[in-house]
Amino acid sequence: MVGTFITVLDYFIINVAVPAIQSDLSASSAQSQLVIVGYGVAFTAGMITGGRLGDLYGRRRMFSYGLFGFTVASALCAWAQSPEALVAFRVLQGAAAALMVPQVLGILGVVYTGAARARAFVVYGLVIGLAGVFGQVIGGALISADVAGLTWRAIFLINLPVGIVALVLTPRLIPESRSANSGRLDVVGAVLSAAALSAIVISLVEGQERDWPLWTWLVLAAAVPLSAGFVAHQRARQHRSPLIDFALFKGRAFSVGLVAMFLYFLAMGSFFFLLALYLQQGRGLSPVESGLVFLTLGSGYLGSSMLSTKLAARLGHSLITAGPLTLAVGYVLTGLTAAWLGTEHNVLWIIAPLVLSGIGMGMTTGPLTGAVLAGTDPEHAAAASGTANTVQEGGVAIGVAVVGAVFFPALGEAARAEDYPHAFDMGLIPLVAFCLASCVLVRFMRPRAERRAQPATAPASAQQ
Repeated sequence: MVGTFITVLDYFIINVAVPAIQSDLSASSAQSQLVIVGYGVAFTAGMITGGRLGDLYGRRRMFSYGLFGFTVASALCAWAQSPEALVAFRVLQGAAAALMVPQVLGILGVVYTGAARARAFVVYGLVIGLAGVFGQVIGGALISADVAGLTWRAIFLINLPVGIVALVLTPRLIPESRSANSGRLDVVGAVLSAAALSAIVISLVEGQERDWPLWTWLVLAAAVPLSAGFVAHQRARQHRSPLIDFALFKGRAFSVGLVAMFLYFLAMGSFFFLLALYLQQGRGLSPVESGLVFLTLGSGYLGSSMLSTKLAARLGHSLITAGPLTLAVGYVLTGLTAAWLGTEHNVLWIIAPLVLSGIGMGMTTGPLTGAVLAGTDPEHAAAASGTANTVQEGGVAIGVAVVGAVFFPALGEAARAEDYPHAFDMGLIPLVAFCLASCVLVRFMRPRAERRAQPATAPASAQQ
C-alpha cells in the first residue's frame, strides 16, 4: 500500500507546485505541462510491461526494483536545476512507478483469498482515494510552509524516508511469487503497447492544452495502427509467452469489468482536476484552503471504504452497482449547489454533496477492482493487474482531457469569476454520463442467472 500511495500522491501533488516550479526554474508553460504529462505517460504506458515482468521474474523483486527507482528518481527531481532535467527525472519516476504498481495488485491477488482478498482490495481502493485527496493537501502545506527554503522540492524529498523504510521492510514482509510458466519478455509487444498508449495519452492531454494543433491529431491517428499491430502481435504469440494472455478476457467479470472500470476512472480522477480549478481559480481559494475542502470529499471516501466490506456481505454485487450511481447523484448535487452559490454565497455549502460524492467513490474503487481481478488465474496475477492499472491511469488521463475539452470552451477566453460555476457544471455533465454507463456495465459483469439471484443470500458472490 505504501507503493500505491506514493505513486498516486505524486500524480496529483505536482498540480499545486506548478506556479512555484515556473518561478524557481523559469519554466515555460509547455515545460510545466511536460512535468505533469511526462510522469503520467511513462506511468500509464509502462504498466502492462511492468506487470508481465513481475509474472516472469518475481513480483516482490520487481516491486523492490520499482520502489528503489522511484525513490532515486524522487531525489533527482528534488535536485533538478533546470526544467529540462526535471521533465527527464519525472519520466524516470513514472517508469519506476509503472514497474512497481502492477505488482501490488498481483501480490494481493496471490497472497490473499476469499474474504481476506476482498478486504485487501477495499484497502487498496481506500489508499488510491486518500492519495488523490491528500495530494492537494500535502502539496499545498509543504509549499506554504517552505521548510528550509525548499519550496516545491519538498514534495519530492518527502518520498525519500518513506521509500527507504519500505525498501528495508519489503524482503521481510512480502513473500515472493511468480508465474510457474517460463518464458521471456515480449520486447516487441512491450514497445508497441508503450507506443500506442503514449500516443493516446499525449495527444489527448496536449491537444486539449494547446488547442488541438495538427500534430496532436497525427499522433492520435498513429495510435490506431500501433494498437492494431499490438493486438495482431499478441495473437501471434499466444503460445509463446505473450505480454497479455487473451485467455484473461474470456471471463465476463474481467472483460466487462475493465470497461466499467475505465468509465468509472474517467469520472473519478478527472473530478479532482475539475474541482481544483473551480475552487482555486473560480472561488479564489489558496492551495491549502482548497485542500481542506478536498478533505471533506476524502471523509466520505474514507467512511464508505471502511464500511464497504461489511456492506458487501449484505448487498454483494449490488454494492458495486450502487457505487457509480451514488457518485452520479453526488456530482449532480455538487453542480446544482455550485450554480446556486454563484460567486456570492459561502463555498462551504458545497461540502455536503462532496461528502456524498466521496461515499460513491469509496463504494466503487476497491470493490470494483476486486471484482474485476477475482476470477483471474494466479499465474497471470501481475499481468492482469498491470492491465487493470493501465485502464485506471489511462482513464484518469483521458478523463482530464475530456473534461478540459468541455470546461475551457464553456469558460471562454476572457474568464471571469462568475463564469466558473457554469463551466464547472458543464464539465460535470460527461462525468455523470460516465458514472451511469459504468453502473449499467457493472450489472453485466455476472451471468444472467447469477444476476437474478439474491446477493444477500449468496456468500460467494458477496466475497467477490
